[in-house]
Amino acid sequence: MINKQKLWFLTLFSLILVLGVYYVTMPTDLLEKVKVELENNKDEAVIEEVIEESPLTAMRVSLEEERQEAMDVLQEQLTNDKLTSEEKNNAYEELKYLNELQGKEESIEKKLKKEFDLDCFTKIDNKNISVICVSNEHDANLANKIMRIIQNDYKDRMDITVKFQKK
Repeated sequence: MINKQKLWFLTLFSLILVLGVYYVTMPTDLLEKVKVELENNKDEAVIEEVIEESPLTAMRVSLEEERQEAMDVLQEQLTNDKLTSEEKNNAYEELKYLNELQGKEESIEKKLKKEFDLDCFTKIDNKNISVICVSNEHDANLANKIMRIIQNDYKDRMDITVKFQKK
């Protein structure tokens, strides 16, 4: 059975996640308006250019939105009085599983960044792991090394796909 403390934690975690996604996807129009105002007000102002979002960021946001929708449905199930405790426990376990997946994906991305200095996007779906790396070089040896590093974290055999995308 889920207690009030766990329910509050899940509610606040989802709120923080939604706000994080909102700020990541905030339109660049606001930043451009600030840039124009600074140019008009100060002649000697140093202004940094707005960097275009990478395709990896777009993929991350898309995955976050999918997961957030699934988490919202699961949280509604947790707060529904008409469901049995077994159904609520299943929803809680699924929610916990989604959080674990997200943590594993982030750890793989950090490991690849540290090991190979590559910006990567990782998506785990059951026993399938898809990795998309931004690199001008498409190297089969590098892809093999990436697959081995990821497989070392798992006891079971995983289907790992590595794709390279140009900068």
